[in-house]
Amino acid sequence: MPNTPTPKDLAGWLTLFSDAEMPILRQTTRRLDEARQHIDRVSARDITDIVLQDPLLAIRVLAYIQAFGSKHLRSEITNIASAVMMLGVDPFFRKFESPLTIEVLLGRQPQALLGMLQVVRRTQRAARYAHDWAFARHDMNVEEVALAALLHDLAELLLWCFAPELALAIRSRLQADRTLRSASVQEEFLGFPLADLQLALCHAWHLPGLLTTLMSDGNAQLPRVQNVKLAVNLARHSIDGWTHAAIPDDLAAIQSLLNISRETLLSRLMLPTELLPALLRIDTRAGTASSSDNRSQ
Repeated sequence: MPNTPTPKDLAGWLTLFSDAEMPILRQTTRRLDEARQHIDRVSARDITDIVLQDPLLAIRVLAYIQAFGSKHLRSEITNIASAVMMLGVDPFFRKFESPLTIEVLLGRQPQALLGMLQVVRRTQRAARYAHDWAFARHDMNVEEVALAALLHDLAELLLWCFAPELALAIRSRLQADRTLRSASVQEEFLGFPLADLQLALCHAWHLPGLLTTLMSDGNAQLPRVQNVKLAVNLARHSIDGWTHAAIPDDLAAIQSLLNISRETLLSRLMLPTELLPALLRIDTRAGTASSSDNRSQ
C-alpha cells in the first residue's frame, strides 16, 4: 500500500480511516462469490452468517445501513440480520461487489498481514464467546452482544490496515515489556488510547447508540457490557495459549456473570481435554490469583 503521512491528532486519524476504502478478508470474498452464484437460493440469514465472520465487512454494512435506514426507519438498526433484511439479497451483492481484500492491501507487508489476521482471529473468538454467554443469560438480542464483541477492537484493526508500521511498533513495545498496559503504549505512540478513537469513529459513522454503549468499557456496570468485555478479555488473553496470568481472574468473573461452576464454564468453552486439569486447579486459587498483566485494560 502507498505510504500515507501519519496523522498528528485524533481528528486526523478519524479522517484517514473515514476516507479509506475498508478491506475485507479474502475468505469472505470467496464465500460471497460462492453465495452469489446461487443467489436464487441464498437467504438473508446465509449472508448474515458470512458477514458476522468478518469484523470489517460487518462495520461496512452497519455504517452503510445507518445512512440508508435513517431515511426509512424511525429506530436504529443494531444487528446485521436486520440490516441485510432491510437491504435485500440482490441489493446487498450489488453494494458490496468486488471489495478490496486485506491480503491485497497488506500483501507486501507479511508481518503486518500476520498481525492483522491475528487480531481478526481474536475478534472472531470474542464474538463466539459473547454470543454463547448472551444466549446462556437469555439476553433479549444475542446478536447485538456478539456484534459488539466482534467490533470492540475496530480501531486496532484499522490501525493494522492503514498504519501497519505503527501497529507493529506498538506490538513490539508491548512484547518487550509485559508489564505495560496497551492503552499507555497506544497513547505513547498516538497521543491517545485507541479507545478514544474507537468512540470517535462510532459517533462519526453514526453507529447505533446501543452498540456504542456495549463496546464502551466505561459502562462495565451493565451486565450486557460485562458480557462483551469479558469475552474480549478472555479472547485476548487466550489467543496464544491458556497460560496467561490474567486467565484465572477472567474465568472467575465469567463464572460470576453466568452464575455457573468452573467445570460448567470449561465445558462451554470446549477446550482440549489436556488443558482442563490446570484450569480446574486454578479455581481454588481464583480468590488470591492476581493478574500480573492487565494490558487489555
